[in-house]
Amino acid sequence: MPVKECGSHASNSPRLLNFLGRNIICLVIFIIVTIIGIALAWVILHSPKPRFILQDATVFSFNVSGDPPDLLTSSIQTTLISRNLNGKTGINYDRLDVYASYQSQQITLPTSIPAAYQGYEEVNVWSPFIGGKYVPIARANALSLVQEQSSGAVKVLVHVVGKISWKVGPITRTSDLFVRCPALISFGNSAAGVIVGGRGVKYTLVTVCSVSV
Repeated sequence: MPVKECGSHASNSPRLLNFLGRNIICLVIFIIVTIIGIALAWVILHSPKPRFILQDATVFSFNVSGDPPDLLTSSIQTTLISRNLNGKTGINYDRLDVYASYQSQQITLPTSIPAAYQGYEEVNVWSPFIGGKYVPIARANALSLVQEQSSGAVKVLVHVVGKISWKVGPITRTSDLFVRCPALISFGNSAAGVIVGGRGVKYTLVTVCSVSV
């Protein structure tokens, strides 16, 4: 009985191997891309918050007026230092506003800081002026400010609010930024400050700020 050769089966074997080989290569590439994506997402989602320090405040004016007192005129130049603690990704400061508050009330007009990029473990320094002329404040806060200023020290909070983002490859994470920096200004102690420009007093603070994102 003659034996029939399966030539068609033999000819299909290379095609099957090529098909399996292409699919295995595609699967390996997909797994590698997925792992890279997960790693990038992990880096973004676990990026540490930037650190802020209020280095100093130079007070050019700080006067409560009105009868009864309910207006504040102030001009203060602050020095804010921000450090990116991440060694793998930079930070985009998309929008930042700085202002001061007293007893939970905003007492200065906000000052905008231009958008900036901060590289890996880099330090940015900003020196914005905050203040305002005849800014309305609660009467109770105005009286308290007058009393504290007469006693020699006023404690205010310097706020930095805005939006920041981290980007690694195609992945971007955006977050709101809230920074609170306590500032104790010793008006009654001339030795606590340095005269600047003949009309301002610079107080060194070096206060570590609380940061929320």
